[in-house]
Amino acid sequence: MKYWREPLDLDRIKVTRGRVTVVLDRCKGCEFCISYCSRGVLAMSKKFNRKGYHYPEAAEPAKCVNCHFCEVICPEFAIFSEDISDTAG
Repeated sequence: MKYWREPLDLDRIKVTRGRVTVVLDRCKGCEFCISYCSRGVLAMSKKFNRKGYHYPEAAEPAKCVNCHFCEVICPEFAIFSEDISDTAG
């Protein structure tokens, strides 16, 4: 992210990373998670789930900051994100 000025504590702030998981058979393809993702992590899959809906998939998984907004916005509770901590440093 580019800042108009550099924050004084930038070196002390750790950016969290996340992994998005979709429960395929719960998803009804409403695309709320895709529309409201501020980082553009998700995109609609070309595949179908058992109910016949297209479902979201992580098109840019490295951009996920584990904000959990996709979980909050999903009416079917079909998506969640989990923290993937960098154990190397």
